[in-house]
Amino acid sequence: MGPALLFAPADRPERFIKAAERSDTVIIDLEDAVAHEAKAEARENMVKSGLNPASTMVRINALNTKDARLDLAAVDRSKFDTIMIAKASDVDSIAALTRYKVVVLCETAAGILAAPRLAKLSNVVALMWGAEDLVASLGGTSSRFTTGPYAGTYRAVAMQARSQLLLAAGAAGKPAIDSIYADFADLDGLAQEADDAVASGFGAKACIHPSQVAVVRDAYRPSDSEVAAARELLAAAEEAGTGVFAFKGKMVDGPILLHAKKIITRSTL
Repeated sequence: MGPALLFAPADRPERFIKAAERSDTVIIDLEDAVAHEAKAEARENMVKSGLNPASTMVRINALNTKDARLDLAAVDRSKFDTIMIAKASDVDSIAALTRYKVVVLCETAAGILAAPRLAKLSNVVALMWGAEDLVASLGGTSSRFTTGPYAGTYRAVAMQARSQLLLAAGAAGKPAIDSIYADFADLDGLAQEADDAVASGFGAKACIHPSQVAVVRDAYRPSDSEVAAARELLAAAEEAGTGVFAFKGKMVDGPILLHAKKIITRSTL
């Protein structure tokens, strides 16, 4: 899947190839990015896109809508088999979609609470959360503080939802995708949030603008010194041959070695 996912509105087919060239995975969007009157044409654009199915998914509308049924019919005419379900929450309905690899987008209160059960479904390959739709589903107005010392940071309810989604995905051994950063001009803020996503354990982060991709990739790519230190630590562990050992004045055990292995894995992305 790669660390940087990029949404591409399905009513703007001229952006598809550029999105594929600049990101790790393209999300062809049939949902919020497309006006109702443009959805039929957008579906045809998706079918004819010619993008690589291995690095493309299609975001469809919420399953309880007529648009979702039309979206799935269009996907069935395409080469794509990975779908992202908007406002996912109905476990039984999603479990029945055995033809597809499913990324559940948990962006309502019901979706966040259903995340542990959704994560256990065999056809679910990843989980993502969404902040603004979540807060709207609660009757709120903004997922982030807009003024004061915490301006730009998530409110407590959004942070809780983000954590719950990550824990649900981790418990099921599935990757979690961090939500988009809406202020695409604020690359410094994105960098801080992407760094936190990496450190917390999110496997990827979604982008809404091509300029965000490099920032997310940089966050996931460890420095040369980090990779060298991880290799040195893993070599010392192999030489020690014990569960716990001392290395450069510190005790090293399983979790620390796992962190080192993750750094090596991220260096190959």
